[in-house]
Amino acid sequence: MNHKELCDKVLEIEPHVRFSGVLNSRGDLAVESNRNDSDRLLSPDEVKMSVHYTFQRWTSIQNLAHKIGSEKTNITEFDKVTLISLLLNDGNLLLLSSEPGANYMEIISKVKQIIPDE
Repeated sequence: MNHKELCDKVLEIEPHVRFSGVLNSRGDLAVESNRNDSDRLLSPDEVKMSVHYTFQRWTSIQNLAHKIGSEKTNITEFDKVTLISLLLNDGNLLLLSSEPGANYMEIISKVKQIIPDE
């Protein structure tokens, strides 16, 4: 499954997910899928800023990976959205945003079931 197919599939299987995207090892948002553009909380520039902050956090924590292992999942809850990052088998990050109050552990479980083992 390619990244675009994965992002689209995430939106298909999980109605609480608003956004799905893949962040590559250079910090670029390689692909993205949105449920509904009119419901966006952030402008395109603010999305870039959020992705940049996610990439900074991800690369920073990798400095400890030799001691604690690689980060597999990160969950950040805000008042209006929950952000989820999942490490893909190819070293990229799958980024999700979900409705506040959604069961993020259930979302993560469903998404992990469709991530290819490549």
